[in-house]
Amino acid sequence: MAETKIIELNNGSMQVKVSNLGCTILSLSVPDKDGNLGDVVLGFDTLEPYQASLAPYFGSIVGRVANRIKDGKFSLNGVDYTLPINKPPNSLHGGHKGFDKAVWEVAEHKEGEHPSVSFKYHSRDGEEGYPGDLSVTATYTLTSKTTLRLDMEAVPANKATPVSLAQHTYWNLGGHNSGDILNNTSQIWANHITPVDQYTVPTGEVMPVKGTPFDFTSEKQIGSDIQQVGLGYDHNYVLDCGDEKDGLKHAAKIKDPKSSRVLDLWTNAPGMQFYTANYVNGVVGKGGAVYNKHAGVCLETQGFPNAINTPNFPSVVVQPGDKYIHNMVYEFSVE
Repeated sequence: MAETKIIELNNGSMQVKVSNLGCTILSLSVPDKDGNLGDVVLGFDTLEPYQASLAPYFGSIVGRVANRIKDGKFSLNGVDYTLPINKPPNSLHGGHKGFDKAVWEVAEHKEGEHPSVSFKYHSRDGEEGYPGDLSVTATYTLTSKTTLRLDMEAVPANKATPVSLAQHTYWNLGGHNSGDILNNTSQIWANHITPVDQYTVPTGEVMPVKGTPFDFTSEKQIGSDIQQVGLGYDHNYVLDCGDEKDGLKHAAKIKDPKSSRVLDLWTNAPGMQFYTANYVNGVVGKGGAVYNKHAGVCLETQGFPNAINTPNFPSVVVQPGDKYIHNMVYEFSVE
């Protein structure tokens, strides 16, 4: 088995630590309004808890298919596939040993003004039930003083396969140890969500958010309507109204009123799971900080959940000879 490593990207104004275990963002430190650096990512001080799966996907890249696949089943080109049911009754985030638990190869590490690291992983035919060999690359780059870019690519070798990767960092712009994110504001450039059944699987319909607690088309506190949505937000937003920059759509903006830190997220993915850490409960993280419910917010840009079984959703199937490309830009600022 390849060796686990921690790599630091530092450009003098932001510092990011990532590991080749699951391509995980372990920490990300950016300045607040007074110029004080704060780590805004939930996680652990060492790699052991990640290896022991003590974290609910803290910081990792999940795949081969992010989110839920209903009953862990799908058919493709006349063949039926069965996946591990690791979140009964569904398959979640790639199965028992998804990409988040794989040790990736460190393909390239560059320092300098725009430091970057590239990870590669070869997912073999039949791994966690998925068809065909798949070569995956993920590159983290500090593209400006306070901007992190993630570029993910995947190329199937010999069979068509569903591919939908997501970056599963839990963000808390007040600092990872600053308590819950309910007083943070959020804006999401989505006029629709994909409503879900009792097992958090999309029903196949596409619902307007206007007049519902899911409406974040203009900035509002994350906690203002959260009581009306059960445990909290854990829904796929249809990114259909953001302005574009460099071919990426504006997906979300999160702001912490105390530190004045802001995160703007841009992506080319069609959807984004907006998740308010509803299941986090008493996780002991970095520096002994205890993470509880709503301790962070995930902005998992993705293909729509269960798209492989939902013909009216954008397809997540990638053909041999084609390439899956998923880009994300995390722009930090203060305002």
